[in-house]
Amino acid sequence: MNIVKQGYNPYLPSWEYIPDGEPYVFDGRVYVYGSHDRFNGHAYCLNDYVCWSASEGDLSDWRYEGVIYRKTADPINPDGSMCLYAPDVTVGPDGRYYLYYVLDKVPIVSVAVCDTPAGEYAFYGYVKYADGTRLGERDGDEPQFDPGVVTEGDVTYLYTGFCAIGDRSRSGAWVTVLGPDMLTVVEEPVVAIPSEPYSQGSGFEGHEFFEAPSIRKRGDLYYLIYSSVVMHELCYATSRSPTRDFVYRGVIVSNNDLHIDTYKPSDKPMYYGGNNHGSIVEVGDVWRIFYHRHTNGANFSRQGCIEPIRFLEDGTIPQAEMTSCGPNGGPLEGRGEYPAYIACNLFCKDEALYTGSPGEWMDSRFPKITQDGRDGDEELGYIANMRDSATAGFKYFRCSGIRKVKIKTRGYCRGAFEIRISWNGPVLGRIPVVFTNVWKEYSADLVIPDGVQALYFTYTGEGGASLASFALE
Repeated sequence: MNIVKQGYNPYLPSWEYIPDGEPYVFDGRVYVYGSHDRFNGHAYCLNDYVCWSASEGDLSDWRYEGVIYRKTADPINPDGSMCLYAPDVTVGPDGRYYLYYVLDKVPIVSVAVCDTPAGEYAFYGYVKYADGTRLGERDGDEPQFDPGVVTEGDVTYLYTGFCAIGDRSRSGAWVTVLGPDMLTVVEEPVVAIPSEPYSQGSGFEGHEFFEAPSIRKRGDLYYLIYSSVVMHELCYATSRSPTRDFVYRGVIVSNNDLHIDTYKPSDKPMYYGGNNHGSIVEVGDVWRIFYHRHTNGANFSRQGCIEPIRFLEDGTIPQAEMTSCGPNGGPLEGRGEYPAYIACNLFCKDEALYTGSPGEWMDSRFPKITQDGRDGDEELGYIANMRDSATAGFKYFRCSGIRKVKIKTRGYCRGAFEIRISWNGPVLGRIPVVFTNVWKEYSADLVIPDGVQALYFTYTGEGGASLASFALE
């Protein structure tokens, strides 16, 4: 596949599955820390922590930094039977890098440390009270989950929590202040954002805290980013204090593009959503949101995506639209070959907000982004199970003089791919396809209007097709 190198979503190779991304800029490079899903895995976060980085000036060129921490490095997990859930990293007052994480099935926060951003981290200790009791194990503590951290001077603010709808035992996102040793609690935990049972009159109704707290500071405002109880959206609250008075401000991104009404009805899902986790970072002079999408028709193979965001004068962030070109700094070149796995919209005539319940395969009616081979195999992703009405959307391209479109497909199918520049717009052309066990190229002469365009490919016909790529000429 002869692909022009540009920045597109997902921003890492199609065979890499790094959700829960926490991005930071250190010494001119963007480092992303996240959990590590397994392709075709049976649960979340089955693999060890790895790190990827890119130059601030080029988000199309990501470098694999290798494994930075193994699940067996924690003294309570020598056999690796527990998974490493979503982590965060902060620079301590000593200049070292501290990795905060929670293993599944335990209520405590573990910490590892390293002298460099992406070296091999070594286990350091557990977050604890002054008397040595571990945070999460004292009477009255709530279980710790999804740590997010920021260090200012000699103190570190630690945000944690997981709160399902209706669970009155979980009161919200907690913030705990740690001392200069990065472990010891120096201020008691307090609630920063309420859970659903305790949200009445708070302003968070309908977008209460679920999980994934992440903290950033811009100017004199703290932005507490989190996944709400509807799961697919990353919301945010702001305060001038890191520990109190957070006010709900809105949704930054949804991984099924709900609420966006610029190119479709606001209540129409345009991808198969699921849990979401990520944060914001300023790269150069552009702020961006890192989030994740779900692939393989299941919940356990998630991939990181990036969209640019902007701030209004009052500090609010208009919701970002899911695109294929988010890391690129603008539309992709409207010429050449592109892999189908960069689809930012994927749907069919039967709407679905979510990928499916954890532990269940997605309904066989729906298309899915997947790959051949096993986890770790460098197999290029593609879209499978495109049955009648299945549509893949790609946004955006700067088109000029496009007179031909090619596609590569395979599968037990007999029909055609219809091409549009809006999800429900007129058909610009059709490319007939037939059964083949190998990837086969088909083409059609048609005119794509000049300008910045979206491209939608809809399969109509019998059976199911897989789509590997398309090319514009």
